[in-house]
Amino acid sequence: MMAHCQPIRLIVNSDDYGYYPSVSRGILELAADNKISATGILGNSPDLDHQLARLQEVPHLDVGVHLNLSHGRPLTAAMADKLAKHNGQFPSTYMMSLMILTGQVGVNDIRNEWRAQIEACRGRTIRFLNSHEHIHMLPVLFALTLELAQDYRVEHIRLTNPEWLLPIELAGLVRNTVMQCLTMINRLRFNVRTFPLLGIGQSGRLSLEYLASRFATLNPGWTYELMCHPGYFDATHITNRKLTSYHDWEGELRLLRSQEIQKLYQKYRIQLSHYE
Repeated sequence: MMAHCQPIRLIVNSDDYGYYPSVSRGILELAADNKISATGILGNSPDLDHQLARLQEVPHLDVGVHLNLSHGRPLTAAMADKLAKHNGQFPSTYMMSLMILTGQVGVNDIRNEWRAQIEACRGRTIRFLNSHEHIHMLPVLFALTLELAQDYRVEHIRLTNPEWLLPIELAGLVRNTVMQCLTMINRLRFNVRTFPLLGIGQSGRLSLEYLASRFATLNPGWTYELMCHPGYFDATHITNRKLTSYHDWEGELRLLRSQEIQKLYQKYRIQLSHYE
């Protein structure tokens, strides 16, 4: 088949399974309706056993581990000890990155913690590794992610590329510049090949207009990953105002269910795909 006649394969990958029960419920509903093809599990979710049991309802869904250093409590005692001044909980991504870069938290501490998170999720075949808030893009952690992927025979990892969408505010400019540098370093050091990533430019608040503009640039015959964050909002569990300003869980849920996105798939000959 000529390349220009081939469909575009799209892995619709929902991050944050196990983040909050309401978020997991939305992910499961979309999976049952075949609106997403993969999800990344937070291995330190406080109700992980229940969430893993619920995944049995959608055996066709690809699962991976959403490696975490910035939300909730660690699984290993050694990591909890290192975080004593943060009440034994993971701090913000910025603070955790600073602790790693200054040697307050060692790579071996993270290796053991991430192994524990992966082991906690091994009721299903692990198809991919990525991380909460992209902290694995730090070069020292990207190397560790590759090591773990080899140890656990995981074929796919996420290489987060920034999207330079206009208009861009100062905070976005700084974030994209840092992420671009990390991406270049990791590509040069490790020669890694991954599926091109969509969704970072509107992370947490995907819109139909954004998807239409991005889909128009995709190459026939290629496989892409769309990062998304659908779910339900439950004020009894989700009390962090920063999260509510960043995420529109229910907006993404409606978008992925909508007839409009189905029309975009048809227009650009996009097929929902898996990590094969």
